[in-house]
Amino acid sequence: MTEYNYDLVVIGAGPGGYEAAFEAVKYGMKVAVIEKDKVGGTCLNRGCVPTKTIMRSSELAKEEREGDRIGIRASAVEVDLDAVRARKDEVLDVLREGIEAGLAKAKIDLIHGLALVRDEHTVSYTDAKTGESKEVSSKFILIATGGSPFIPPISGAELEGVMDSTELLEQGGTPFDDFVIIGGGVIGVEFANVYHGFGSHVTIVEAMDRLIPTVDKELARSLKMSLQKDGVEVLTKCPVVRIEQAKGRLAVVYTDKDEEKSVPADAVLMAVGRRSDVPGLLSDELQHLAGERGRLAVDEHYRSASPSIYGIGDAIGGIELAHTATAEGRNAVAHMNGAEPPIRMDTVPTCIYSMPEIASVGISADEAKSQGLAVITKKYAMGANGKTVIEDLGRGYIKLIADADSHILLGAQLMCGRATDLVGELALAISNKLTLEDISSTIHPHPTFVEAIAEAAR
Repeated sequence: MTEYNYDLVVIGAGPGGYEAAFEAVKYGMKVAVIEKDKVGGTCLNRGCVPTKTIMRSSELAKEEREGDRIGIRASAVEVDLDAVRARKDEVLDVLREGIEAGLAKAKIDLIHGLALVRDEHTVSYTDAKTGESKEVSSKFILIATGGSPFIPPISGAELEGVMDSTELLEQGGTPFDDFVIIGGGVIGVEFANVYHGFGSHVTIVEAMDRLIPTVDKELARSLKMSLQKDGVEVLTKCPVVRIEQAKGRLAVVYTDKDEEKSVPADAVLMAVGRRSDVPGLLSDELQHLAGERGRLAVDEHYRSASPSIYGIGDAIGGIELAHTATAEGRNAVAHMNGAEPPIRMDTVPTCIYSMPEIASVGISADEAKSQGLAVITKKYAMGANGKTVIEDLGRGYIKLIADADSHILLGAQLMCGRATDLVGELALAISNKLTLEDISSTIHPHPTFVEAIAEAAR
């Protein structure tokens, strides 16, 4: 019987990777995690958490400027991005320390280095401290390396002032006067809200016919209207041609109905998507494991064509969310140990931290129609919700999709205050096949945002 240094080597210490490591320890596995940078992955260091941290500062700035409506008058609001960034870094440090402490407590070896999967059971790495090449053997290998921002081949993308989301998070000084975002996906929309809150004039330039094409069409339309009402300029069906320098500033040139137009900018964010970091991770003899767009090709158990190598998260594509990667990691570890997957993957909530927030879970009415399902739709306008009026959050709604006969909840779309917190209840309801009546007959507290779910179900 072959002896290995470890039962499992996880490459990547993001949410998917470190949670898989914790899960593996429960099965009695000896585990190592190899990380080339800081623990926490994209989510903690360059994505979800830092974005939401600076978003909190942005929300406060916006509330201060609009305080007159509720009787609060403040002098001119000054945004210090250096201080915002410093607070962001403090938050990240606290959370990283928590992860490292958890790994140490679980007796998981944390190795800092750049990994390369040499064969089915061997991982070599360059030690981050010494630069020395080392290797370890493992019964199983889990690739959880995430992704990185994709920069399209647009002329001028290399100009100073054009940046990706990682670079933008390190921005100091004062907010830009004119900020252009190329890409109307989740990243673009969230940064549009952040910098609008900081006082910048923001323009989103999107090649598709609507924002965030992965969400329900009504949500996308409502989001566009909300952004425009707030003063964000939204240009859809306007592919970017190039970025130029003009009069000491930048100009983003795009086509609108075959006519070239441009919008001025002090800074430009490229937010057109992300790509897998897998290709450089595999040795030449393992390159066949990489599938479409360089992602690791896996089966329903997250196992690659090599039975000992698994992959999760952005490394394999699919629903590229931190909580999805976490669930995939736990299920992959269960499969390695011959156990049933502990987490259901058929109900994955998605969240967009816009103003107001957007969340969805399950199927939309359009998806139900395309699948030939007979459904009923219930919709509740949040203008009638007391907490929404108290918080002065304006328009919004909760929409529920249920089976026409049984009334079992099949999907939900929300655009309202705390939508990202509310969607968990609806995910639980869908997973447990609860009906509209089950939801509406349950007492919800008042005045709250969550009571709107019961109102929508009636």
